[in-house]
Amino acid sequence: MCAIAGILLHNPNNNAPAHLKKMTDTLAHRGPDGEGIWSNADNTVHFGHRRLAIIDLSKNAAQPLSYLNRYQIVHNGEIYNYLEIRSFLQNKGYHFTTQSDTEVILAAYDYWKEKCLQQFDGMFALAIWDEKEEKLFAARDRFGEKPFYYYEDAGNFIFASEMKALWAIGVDKKINNKLLLNYITLGHVQNCIDKEQTFFDDIYSLPPAHYLTYAPKGNELSKIAKYWSLNKEMRIEINAADAIEKFTELFDLSVKRRLRSDVALGIDLSGGLDSSAIACTISRLQNSSRETPKMIQTFSATFPGFENDESKYIHSVSSALSFPNHQTQPTAPLLVKDFEKLCYHQEEPFSSSGIFAQYKVFELAKQHEVKVLFDGQGADEILAGYPRYIHWFLQEVLSRHKLGATQLERKAFRKNNQPFRWDIKNMAAAFLPSHAAMHLEKLEYRKTISHPDISEDFLTLLKHQEWVGIHKPIVTKLNDIIHFNITEMGLEELLRFADRNSMAHGREVRLPFLNHELVEFVFSLPSQLKMHEGWTKFMLRKAMDKKLPDEIVWRKEKIGFEPPQKKWLEDPVMQDYIHEAKKKLANAGILSKNAVTKKIEPLAAHADKNYDWRYLCSAQVI
Repeated sequence: MCAIAGILLHNPNNNAPAHLKKMTDTLAHRGPDGEGIWSNADNTVHFGHRRLAIIDLSKNAAQPLSYLNRYQIVHNGEIYNYLEIRSFLQNKGYHFTTQSDTEVILAAYDYWKEKCLQQFDGMFALAIWDEKEEKLFAARDRFGEKPFYYYEDAGNFIFASEMKALWAIGVDKKINNKLLLNYITLGHVQNCIDKEQTFFDDIYSLPPAHYLTYAPKGNELSKIAKYWSLNKEMRIEINAADAIEKFTELFDLSVKRRLRSDVALGIDLSGGLDSSAIACTISRLQNSSRETPKMIQTFSATFPGFENDESKYIHSVSSALSFPNHQTQPTAPLLVKDFEKLCYHQEEPFSSSGIFAQYKVFELAKQHEVKVLFDGQGADEILAGYPRYIHWFLQEVLSRHKLGATQLERKAFRKNNQPFRWDIKNMAAAFLPSHAAMHLEKLEYRKTISHPDISEDFLTLLKHQEWVGIHKPIVTKLNDIIHFNITEMGLEELLRFADRNSMAHGREVRLPFLNHELVEFVFSLPSQLKMHEGWTKFMLRKAMDKKLPDEIVWRKEKIGFEPPQKKWLEDPVMQDYIHEAKKKLANAGILSKNAVTKKIEPLAAHADKNYDWRYLCSAQVI
């Protein structure tokens, strides 16, 4: 887990190393343990790195790292199965001088070239310079856990882990007005149709599961290709007991690989099923291992007095597993104090104050000198954990002409007090999915053009772009909407929040639910193993039954690190903050003048029309 940066030029520039140093200095928070810069003999390729030492803490593993007198690499992330790949390559005649996963990446690239990416179980953003071919190879992990931003023109290709490194050397910070409009009116933080687009014109993001090649002497722009896709149509024949056994086997392997570390480990423990399942699995693996158990600490955000406080569930898990727990208690004054710093690290807007709780958890881990934290991110997406998936599941059951089964499932969800929509529109959508998708797109379009606070001049500026970024998938089965949220819109934004929050404090976050083999297996299973008998995440619950307390496994409400945002936004200082944000947006011609005097409407973190929160974030990025 580190920061990477690079400058590639058509023509030599003696100032490039100094510019690169500015970039890596800007990213020092991501890598407080060391820094390095490398330039080729022609002075046209320059790599920079800031190190967060996790595996092989010696100087031998410092980056940029060279291999075979041919390759140079800068790498941000971890390849969790590097030991297995290393063993395979040693049998093929490759030699290694470090114990790092980074050197394994270089050997794997030499052996497999771009197909090496298929071998990796990990999170990564990497750039390799091949001196013999005079070509850059850059890649990003399958789900987008690690970031890779770049700027490109006729004479330069510049990349970095965060956009602020590009701004530091003069790349324009020009807001993308259409993405800003979609954020304010719809809450979108990405364009799901164009995954390369960011909130800033001319700065691009390499999409997850893609690699990029660039040859400076070729006078051509970079080329991007996809190396992995998630098959939502594949089905395997398997009974429920065998599916749960296989799921447990894959999850155990994922957790076991992610325990590989030369520094202290911890768990981001929310009190929910996902992080509790990780904690339980780590405890079980360590108890069955002959190795000396690693010291595991847990870190949580709590909100005493708030109706959705998770304290009792956190205590239940910590007590059951005997893992020490440390807690932070975010408040409105702390949010005001840290808000600009939070926005600085996030760079682009975010949907609610929920990520502030996560930010404070990583800060707490830093205070206790724990460098690596496990987190349950991704479980809700792959296992259909969100209540909003329920009506999609019911529509799938109904579309298979199983009216009786649909009624039984509806009753079961209601018995478990699960919130979901179900009326004549959902019944129609089950049999007319393409019409339902078009209807949802029209609703978003109307929200965009009829927002009460957007200025007419701003809408006029974006005339004929109203539909840009608006897309809803055709959903015929539960896998369709889950696939959309994992690969097109939803998961990647959560991964961005986690990356920036963890790296703001020089911490690493590991996500066992996002092992690609595990995800592929879950996608091959019938929907009834994801939702069944009134339960979301049915398979995970069954896998954890009797291993965790029943109040965790069979818990009905879904919360996570939800803060008391409504109460926070009622704070007088926060209200002043929002008012000033609206004034700034109005002066920029984005909001109408009338919007400034409208009464602020404090809402919960997950409320649909969280406009005042969005104004607060938007004012920080323009």
